[in-house]
Amino acid sequence: MRFFLLLLLFISPALAETKRIAVFVGLCDNATQGIVKVGAKIGDGNKPDDNLYWGCTDGLRSYFKASKNWKLEKHEKSTGDERILERMTFHHATKDAVLVAEAWRGSNLKECYIAFEQSLVSGKQDLVAFVGHNVLMDTAIEEPAAKAPAGKTSAIVLCCKSESYFNTRLQNAAARPLLLTTQYMYPGSFILHDALEPWLAGKDRGALRSAAGAAYARNQKIKVAAATGVFAKLDP
Repeated sequence: MRFFLLLLLFISPALAETKRIAVFVGLCDNATQGIVKVGAKIGDGNKPDDNLYWGCTDGLRSYFKASKNWKLEKHEKSTGDERILERMTFHHATKDAVLVAEAWRGSNLKECYIAFEQSLVSGKQDLVAFVGHNVLMDTAIEEPAAKAPAGKTSAIVLCCKSESYFNTRLQNAAARPLLLTTQYMYPGSFILHDALEPWLAGKDRGALRSAAGAAYARNQKIKVAAATGVFAKLDP
């Protein structure tokens, strides 16, 4: 019995330290979003398999499945919610971290963003990310009431000009912005993937910005300085 109690004391802190990440991906949709039109196949917000932000090479499903850093644990194509076309659960290969990503139907982008903010204020996640088109460019959304302790949950918003549209909003929701953007950009999931590594290592926001900039430079084939400028310079 004494050994069993000592064992519980040993493993309990490790279990408590599991990092929980929720990612809300609004599928690219030519028909309903105010975006520069992309190819019909990758811009169909009803078909995740070929969607720019999900099924394509740089989409979340494809990029994280191909990653050596993350291992797929569960893939749901029936989520019980017609707005959510797929849900995937990954566990980090070397860190105690679980990532749950949802692919939201493109025509439900507003609801996707609202779900992102609800997850933020719930206090149940360590990090919540939104990937897709800047929904506030198209429609106004009432801000949620902050519920979690200030700074408990961190946020990443990968869409065009997210700093100017979302920074104050996130802080009003008691979230801590980790990575935001300053200009029009392509929110490929390679950005999120590489930015998560310094976050899991306990590094500051400058390290996340550098990792995101390096990833963007490789993908867009531009200089690192220019790519890093795509991301907001937040305090450490």
